[in-house]
Amino acid sequence: MLLSAMVAMKRSSSSCHLLLSALLKSSSRSKLPPTRLFSESSSLIIMNPSPILYRISSPFSTKLTFPSTNPNPRFFQTLPDSTPTLTSRQRKKFELEESFEAATTTDEILASFKALEAELDEKDEKLGLACLKVGQHLDYIGSDDHEKTLQFGLRALKILDRSGEESVSVAMALHLVASASYDLKRFNDSLGFLNRANRILGVLEKDSGSEQFDVRPVIHAVQMQLANTKTAMGRREEALLNLKRCLELKESILDPNSREIGIAYRDLAEAYAAVLNFKEALPLCNRALEIHLSQLGQNSVEAARDRRLLGVIYTGLEDHGKALVQNQMSQRVLKSWGMGSDLILAEIDAANIQIAAGKYDEAVNTLKGVAQNTEKDSEIRALVFMSMGKALCNQEKFADGKRCLEISCDILEKKESILPSKVAEAYMEISSLYETMNEFEIAISLLKRSLAMIEKLPQEQHMEGNVLGRIGWLFLLTGKVDQGIPYLESAAERLKDSFGPKHFAVGYIYNNLGAAYMELERPQTAAQMFAFAKDIMDVSLGPHHADSIQACQSLAHAYSAMKSYTLALEFQQKVVDAWENHGSSARNELEEASRMLEDLKNKSYGWLPDLIVEHAKAMSKGSDMQNPEELVRP
Repeated sequence: MLLSAMVAMKRSSSSCHLLLSALLKSSSRSKLPPTRLFSESSSLIIMNPSPILYRISSPFSTKLTFPSTNPNPRFFQTLPDSTPTLTSRQRKKFELEESFEAATTTDEILASFKALEAELDEKDEKLGLACLKVGQHLDYIGSDDHEKTLQFGLRALKILDRSGEESVSVAMALHLVASASYDLKRFNDSLGFLNRANRILGVLEKDSGSEQFDVRPVIHAVQMQLANTKTAMGRREEALLNLKRCLELKESILDPNSREIGIAYRDLAEAYAAVLNFKEALPLCNRALEIHLSQLGQNSVEAARDRRLLGVIYTGLEDHGKALVQNQMSQRVLKSWGMGSDLILAEIDAANIQIAAGKYDEAVNTLKGVAQNTEKDSEIRALVFMSMGKALCNQEKFADGKRCLEISCDILEKKESILPSKVAEAYMEISSLYETMNEFEIAISLLKRSLAMIEKLPQEQHMEGNVLGRIGWLFLLTGKVDQGIPYLESAAERLKDSFGPKHFAVGYIYNNLGAAYMELERPQTAAQMFAFAKDIMDVSLGPHHADSIQACQSLAHAYSAMKSYTLALEFQQKVVDAWENHGSSARNELEEASRMLEDLKNKSYGWLPDLIVEHAKAMSKGSDMQNPEELVRP
């Protein structure tokens, strides 16, 4: 599985990278009276207009759009058609508004805002919109001063929200505040602001028939930020719903076969691949490829990127032949375009596919060629040696494999502060290789280093659950059960938050917890854990999957240890039935399950008379002990 190649949901320097042009389509309304300087029915073109949806010359022309008869709508439209005589103060304010509207660079925008601010009342709606423009500009350029961006957003929100009405300008201010909060890693705050913006836009969308603007681009920006924020909080399954909504919005606005729609399909496919849902990812990625082939042709970069992702998805589905075909087609195009960095990553993908297919010598040869084109101490070189170590370990060439992994770790250690997320993921993979070589102490040490970095990255909570589960498992494997249980319990909670309570990864954690409690001779608690595991695996993998059957087998063991033979026999019979459904391919498993069923029957037959004797003794002493049938119940 090429986890290193899977790409999670991406976020640009602006939280509205894909969309947010604002409210357009103001074509047939009467002119505003001269006393109304700002009207909520007017269209605002705010934030980062997407090159995808609208072609707007200035990326920050926050303006009022008047009827189509007015060819030059302004951000601050202060004059009616018949311009009255202006006082010197009015003229000064008008000139400041014109200057602010014309400003494009950060210095110009901040300087003109400062001058305009002095002329406006703190409650003036125009000041709120001006704060919104400045904040959105800072967010768009990726300013490092996130607190400053947040302050502009909060100030805009305070002014624009004063009336308590549900307006687009308020929704945009909420989006800006949420984006700044996200950058400050205040994810709960971000989610709260976004949820309110989403509610407002939902109402406006329903009432859009009476309005003269299109709120869909604004809704898209909020949905995209919701996806980013939920991903950062580890709530990836929920984030997928927001990404699907983003795709629906794009399809309702754009040509259904446009290049941008293809990219949206690929982004959603990547998100599904990131949560290991390759079955859902496959048709989405195929749709992206179909669109890009029809619009851009076989040799387009977008088609090559689609094929590279398809290689990852097919590997996840264990269809290595198709994975290699797609990867090779991707490499040919990337090479023709001279895209060296993308090509090297695709070559590493190819080696990993070869390893997954058991073609270790081919993988090593591929990686040797790649290594010659990488810079010393680059993270790409670290990935090359990591994959080479994997291939050598699978060939049981452990000495050579360890040497490759040591080189990789030496490079990665220098990148910990620069690329903590990537290094943490690499340490996880290297740890698994040391595990295959029975080097458990090194494996645990690497996982703890990974965990220390991930704990400082709230957006990597899904990785935290994986690392915790691996550490817990290794402690169990080395007989340190008491140390392993807290890690496994924490892992279960993290993974439930990230992938949902019925994800198979959660089931495996509960299965390991059951094994741990069996080691501690606590079969009742173990039975609870195995029951959780079985319930999850039945849903996520199906009741006849080998791991689901094993969970059922473990339940039978736990109830047998509790001497609850009625339940033990019930679950063991289910194990036998499940293996019978596999036919001749599971003959050995069926024979073993049947033997265990007979053993349980013998134990239960011997157990019941003993219960009757004990019951008779108790009754003779005047005891109110339960009857034998009740005693065999758990």
